[in-house]
Amino acid sequence: MSQMLYSSTNRKTPEVNLAEALLQGQAPDKGLYLPVTIPSLAPGELGALRDKSYPEIAAAVLGKFAADTFSADAIEEMCRRAYNFEIPLEKVDSRRYVMRLDQGPTASFKDFAGRMMGQMLGALRQDSPGRLVILTATSGDTGSAVANAFYKIPNIEVMVLFPPAEVSNRQRKQMTTLGENITVVGVRGSSMIVRRL
Repeated sequence: MSQMLYSSTNRKTPEVNLAEALLQGQAPDKGLYLPVTIPSLAPGELGALRDKSYPEIAAAVLGKFAADTFSADAIEEMCRRAYNFEIPLEKVDSRRYVMRLDQGPTASFKDFAGRMMGQMLGALRQDSPGRLVILTATSGDTGSAVANAFYKIPNIEVMVLFPPAEVSNRQRKQMTTLGENITVVGVRGSSMIVRRL
């Protein structure tokens, strides 16, 4: 199996592995990292997932993208921790279902990516000196999902900036009641001016 590489959407920076893409966040050319190739599931693999839980299915799919960086056991454990809530399927008709992506801790679909990113970055930073600081600006659900996803992840600090008048009371409470490694700052307006003193 060849190494899984990630390329910037701006195509002006070298390809990197998953660990480098996650730790860099944005590519040096200001692009976003995407897989160079999209792996597929063979028909037998797909059929074997039919009666599996969401964490088991997520581990099988993510394993295709992350096997160079994490062991299969590590991916399975991260998926169990990230997706430790019910993810119901609701039947629409005989052949169609809707997956409820609003059942995570903050009731946002962003819980799904945020919680897995928290697990992966936490694993990558586990034995690293110092701390990684993640800065998030939000108008609501992004901040609460990121704060919850990284809550109590060792060696990672999160600062969330949000406009107090533009988020719901629920979103504000989701962000501001965590503490620990999560710092939340209300900022008036949608832009910030930094002045040197």
